[in-house]
Amino acid sequence: MTGPFELREEVIPAGPFRLPRRAGMDGMLRRRSGVLERLLHHGEEPVLVRVAQPARDRVLLGARARSREAAEHGISRMRFALGVDFDQRPFLRRFAHDELIGRSVRRRPWLRVGRRPEPFEALVLAICEQLIEYERAAAIERRIVAALGRRWVGWDGGHSNLADMPAAELLAGTAPALLQSFDLAGCRAITLTRAAREVARGRVDLSAERHEDGWRRLRAIPGIGPWTVEMLALNGQGRHDQLPAGDLGLLKFVGRALSGGDPRAIAEEQQVREFFAPYGEWAGLAAVHAVGL
Repeated sequence: MTGPFELREEVIPAGPFRLPRRAGMDGMLRRRSGVLERLLHHGEEPVLVRVAQPARDRVLLGARARSREAAEHGISRMRFALGVDFDQRPFLRRFAHDELIGRSVRRRPWLRVGRRPEPFEALVLAICEQLIEYERAAAIERRIVAALGRRWVGWDGGHSNLADMPAAELLAGTAPALLQSFDLAGCRAITLTRAAREVARGRVDLSAERHEDGWRRLRAIPGIGPWTVEMLALNGQGRHDQLPAGDLGLLKFVGRALSGGDPRAIAEEQQVREFFAPYGEWAGLAAVHAVGL
């Protein structure tokens, strides 16, 4: 077995930036002593990526893999996930004094959409999170990763407790009954395997330049509606113009706003879209400032 290839990059963030302070509840990202660690894959080749921010204007990324190509891929995907290269200063200037989100924009100019390194991962998580509270969905996701995820075997033969999302090919061949045993509803287990099959067979290309083609094919799968596709687009494909208008948090937020503060009010999905329409290409990021998607 060949030894690891190590690659390091120092990045100057595009605008205000802060590393996430929490690793999330799905178990795939780890934070230790201020350093983020994540296992990714380039094809079937594992890549161990670490990220630190030693200064406000510097982000350090390191990757270990068996090839330079895989290491470069790992760093590229983490740069995307963290949004370190995304310049949102036009958004900050435009909405710093907005009546709805201006205060959040001024106080948290570093806030970004919580992206996923790979679009397929964002799709899987969106399906798992349909119509249930996030804590329960995260527990399901942890069980899927623990049972089926790809683990890193160190170059010394040792194992790491880091794990990556299962590949589309594996989930495509997974029995829905097994996914149900992780507390995923039966209908969503079938939806997940069907979506994974479309990706594994190349009928849905989530990394294609034209995202809309893949969205149409996904929408043809029973159980995948606008919210799932919009979460994929926002969190997995970098589309800040996409608004998950069916999100319960947004429905409640807009309901309160339109009712004058009634905490029981829930808006219709179309009302959410109309409410955030003034933010145009920034609607998804505006929703993050409004409710923390």
